[in-house]
Amino acid sequence: MKTYKYSTAAETARALIKHIIHLMEKEPQKIFHIAFSGGSTPSQMFDLWADEFADVTPWMRMRIYWVDERCVPSEDSESNYGNMYNLLLDKVPIPDEYIYPIKGDNPPAAEAKRYSMLLQLNIPLHRGFPVMDIILLGVGEDGHTSSIFPGQEYLLSSFNPYEVSVNPYNGQKRIAMTGCLLFNAKKLIFFVTGKNKAGVVQDILSSGDTGPAAYVAHHAWDVDVFMDELAYIHSLR
Repeated sequence: MKTYKYSTAAETARALIKHIIHLMEKEPQKIFHIAFSGGSTPSQMFDLWADEFADVTPWMRMRIYWVDERCVPSEDSESNYGNMYNLLLDKVPIPDEYIYPIKGDNPPAAEAKRYSMLLQLNIPLHRGFPVMDIILLGVGEDGHTSSIFPGQEYLLSSFNPYEVSVNPYNGQKRIAMTGCLLFNAKKLIFFVTGKNKAGVVQDILSSGDTGPAAYVAHHAWDVDVFMDELAYIHSLR
């Protein structure tokens, strides 16, 4: 596990964008299959990407997927796809056919199966499972990641690339990437900012497999953690 610390959330986001672009520049002939998470933390990154890095990003070599999605229509303010599309994808020269959203208004179980099959058909396989080049993960204050909440760790051992999960706090259904993709990825990047995430950062950096995010961080193939000073400093207390 490699860790990267920056003074502010914005600087952390900028560094992460540059890191992704650098990874792509190292393999200039390669198509990169990249899965993005939703939530408030990536939203700032999407804004900065559109404003500052649109012209230096190799969009034509990116294929965009989602780590998880709330079971809502794409025009809903809670849609991870809708949020990324409005903040970033609609403002940059990437063809729509290179963007593969989870359809949150489909029946959840059917959509989890459809999206699992889509990845099986579009992404190179290893040991029978798709190999994402980069997976960008956020974390919740409770230690959840990829809409896998504490108590739903069984999803980390699922053989289906995507499963239906349920937010235990409001009962909302979600489509979640499972362990067979998370642990098969070439590069997995956590993006964590704010002192409210300090407890999860502490679990990831120095405790045992406490919660889904920490477990994934400790057992995935190649993990980077990008964090701001607030998340890191408060994790030391």
